[in-house]
Amino acid sequence: MAKNNYEQTEENLANIEGAISRTEQFVEGNKKNLSYGVLGLFAIVLIVMGYNKYIKIPAEKEAYNTIWHAEQYFNQDSLNWALNGHDENPGFLDIIDEYGSTASGNLAYYYAGISYFRMAQKADGAEASSLYEEAIDMLKSFSSDDLNVKPMAVGAIGDCEMELGNQQEAVSYYIQAARLVDNQLTTPLFLKKAGMTYSVMGNHDDALKLFNEIKTKYFKSDEAREIKKYIAREEQYLGK
Repeated sequence: MAKNNYEQTEENLANIEGAISRTEQFVEGNKKNLSYGVLGLFAIVLIVMGYNKYIKIPAEKEAYNTIWHAEQYFNQDSLNWALNGHDENPGFLDIIDEYGSTASGNLAYYYAGISYFRMAQKADGAEASSLYEEAIDMLKSFSSDDLNVKPMAVGAIGDCEMELGNQQEAVSYYIQAARLVDNQLTTPLFLKKAGMTYSVMGNHDDALKLFNEIKTKYFKSDEAREIKKYIAREEQYLGK
């Protein structure tokens, strides 16, 4: 047994030495190419570092210092100024064009989407439809890992689709918004919107399921306070 182990060890050492030897031969035969590869990698690292230091970080700061004017217009419900700017102050659309790749530029997509949505609510006919479409485009361009903001953006797309008469698309976005994060705020809010949309579509079974989910799982939410009447209505539709 000891002899076998010794022979096996000798064999393993020989394999390792062989592998080392082949590696040394490869390095020796490809010194020039490897040098170019290392230099190329080093150059890429320098380019990325330079981009971050001299382009990305300054752009982030500049965008951050620029967006606040548009935010003030938005908070004052001066939506046209918020979108297109006023005097020398840029609006969200200018910020998207200039700083779209920055965090503030990304946030501008959200603000622009909500601005278009609010403007659409005050408009009629074809103008309203066009504004809702603009809102959808902006909100779809917005990306976020914030579990408070993201559901609101997705849910707002659902609101736009609902206003455009696209009930199936609306309920899909409401469900998506509800399932992005499980909490007592956004989850029951969008479950209720989805349930109400299902009811309008005549899908009372799914509406009842969502209303009952609010009743049992999100009983502390604002939506749960009146959910019993919605449940009773759906049960009446279903003859229960």
